[in-house]
Amino acid sequence: MSVLRRAKTWEISESEEETDAETKPDLNSDESSQTATRVRSDLKEDPSPDHKCKTTSATKRESSQTSSLPPPRPDGSGTPSPARKRRTKEEIEADRQKAKERKEERDRQRAAKAQEKEERRQEQQRRREAAENLKSLRPENCLKCLTVRIDPALLQEDGSDILLDTLATFEWRFSIESQQVPHSITWTRDLPQFCLQQGGDAVGSVEEEQVVLLLGLTDFMDMVISVKKMLDSEGEETGMGSFLCPLLECLNRDAKKVVTLLVTGSQPDYRTNACDVQSKLGMENLDIEEVLVYLQLCKNISLVFLDGWEEVTNHVCAVTKALSKRPFKLLTEGAELPFCVDGSWASGARVERDGSGLIQVWTKQIQQLNRVSPTVASTVTAAYPSPQLLLQAYQNLGSEEEKKRLLAGLIVKSGGKERRIGPELSARVYRCLTAQNPQLVLD
Repeated sequence: MSVLRRAKTWEISESEEETDAETKPDLNSDESSQTATRVRSDLKEDPSPDHKCKTTSATKRESSQTSSLPPPRPDGSGTPSPARKRRTKEEIEADRQKAKERKEERDRQRAAKAQEKEERRQEQQRRREAAENLKSLRPENCLKCLTVRIDPALLQEDGSDILLDTLATFEWRFSIESQQVPHSITWTRDLPQFCLQQGGDAVGSVEEEQVVLLLGLTDFMDMVISVKKMLDSEGEETGMGSFLCPLLECLNRDAKKVVTLLVTGSQPDYRTNACDVQSKLGMENLDIEEVLVYLQLCKNISLVFLDGWEEVTNHVCAVTKALSKRPFKLLTEGAELPFCVDGSWASGARVERDGSGLIQVWTKQIQQLNRVSPTVASTVTAAYPSPQLLLQAYQNLGSEEEKKRLLAGLIVKSGGKERRIGPELSARVYRCLTAQNPQLVLD
């Protein structure tokens, strides 16, 4: 009885499976049919109740697993994708043009940044070079650029070692080389790019205008006689001495040369007593003065009498130091107004864009007059806050005397005391603002 009940149960189960399989797609129906076929074959082989129960439970597990699988889609594809709208050629070309513009914009920004970076680098380089050039113009650095050039003929004289020892002690550069004018000393200066280089060669150097010529008393007498003969012969340079001829040739080639003639000798009286020189040369005092004036005014040759090589060394050192200070002085004098210095202590007044500060400038202008204190200038500018107002007040007056006495009655308060500006200062201010003569003396 139980067997029949189980069979009926199985038939009901099998029909349910078949019924469910019919509602599913082909894949589930095939699997269900295969499962039912296996169950029937098992029942035929082993019709025991236990075997039937196991088969029934296995069949249910397989069917449940099969039913849990998602059904395949009819088109056989996975996740559905949304429909894409095809772009037109115009849209594609527009997108391409936008991408090209964005790329060009990025290139322009990159080029602008690179150019700005290069400009900053060049500006820093220019500032660095300017700072280095300014540093090289300092006297202590320019002194390293100078080279004292000494003619070998001077080394044959007694006492010349004093000059060489002094230059070596100061660690100044000097060289022994032949000069255009015998017995002379010249100076060369390295160009700015070579100034900071120690021990640089002569490449990139310029020759200074200063020339120092050392002569003994006898050689100087011969030169004076030669110059006198040349003046008597109306400038014909014939029969000149051995030192005057090369000196004049050097001056003819370069008229900017400044020659200093150092006369050394054992008789110090010749430095102070021109009569002794006159008697020694057999010339009149007027003739000697004529020679000296010609050398100084026409040939730019100065004459200095020295006692010995110690004084010559001091003179050479003084000229060297003066040449080292020359570039910095030229730079300072090259400014438009070298006497006007920057800074708040320079008694200047700052004027803003809105005009504030003009009253201080007007006060400073009045204070520039002689014997005008800041209190007096402030009193004038308080009564007339601008030069235009003061000029209008002058125009409204009739006579010249009234215009000169316009500011005389203004009261100045200083230190608890009161006083008037007075007619003298009032007249000076009037002349300063209305005079047409630039050479007029206000006081």
